[in-house]
Amino acid sequence: MISDRQQQIIEEAIKLIDEKGIQGLTIKNLSKEIGISEPGIYRHFESKFAILHMILDSFRAMIQMNHSMFMSATDEGIEKLHQLIQKVLSIFIQEPALVSVIFSEEIFHNEKQLTEMVVHIQELNEDLVKKVYLQLQAENKVTQSISPEMFSLLYFGSIRLLVKKWKQQQYSFNLLDKGEELFQTLLIAIKK
Repeated sequence: MISDRQQQIIEEAIKLIDEKGIQGLTIKNLSKEIGISEPGIYRHFESKFAILHMILDSFRAMIQMNHSMFMSATDEGIEKLHQLIQKVLSIFIQEPALVSVIFSEEIFHNEKQLTEMVVHIQELNEDLVKKVYLQLQAENKVTQSISPEMFSLLYFGSIRLLVKKWKQQQYSFNLLDKGEELFQTLLIAIKK
């Protein structure tokens, strides 16, 4: 369990990455934003790496919890895919600065362990969508001509592009509305 101060540090770290890029995430900048000394930051995290690790680990844990809920739900497969896209977009609406962390792999390219964590998060999401799509194919509800792997790429690649566009356009459109339009378009693509 993380302390309130650790949570505050994580939130400020995400904001700094969003505003200034990874170069802006320094212990000095964090301490200034939070209003505590640099040693105060080090009492809660041993390094910048540890902060980034905690950010990714928290995101991974949230995804795993959501996956458990989705897989145990009795909803139809199409509805599960619909709920998943809504949930992902809602997370980014609540924490727009997360876009800069989650969709900026270059942040982690010098840190093998962090890169592996990002890859693991992507694989968790892809595996969930593949399982649901495979089930839909077995039930003959979607086309057989698109593999689960390719559908997963279409699904998450489209979400990623939409979210990055939303951020680049300074959140100027309703992400959930565009997400709904995207989902309906994906349904047309996989329709039997």
